[in-house]
Amino acid sequence: MYSNGLPADSLKVEWVKSRKSSANGQCVELAALPDGRVAMRNSTDPAGPALVFQGAEIAAFLDGAKKQEFDHLIDC
Repeated sequence: MYSNGLPADSLKVEWVKSRKSSANGQCVELAALPDGRVAMRNSTDPAGPALVFQGAEIAAFLDGAKKQEFDHLIDC
């Protein structure tokens, strides 16, 4: 069973990040879980807590990101 907050390095998964991520490792990484959910971690803390989302939750987030709904949260 996968739950929010489990140590990300305890997951035996392949973590992926955006090609646009900075070379200094400051990025978000995602991994597909065997049960169909998606785990997310901070690449600067690979042993830190993972957040676990349903596929529909990730799809909704990605849709909002594509529509620039979160752009006001970052300093570009």
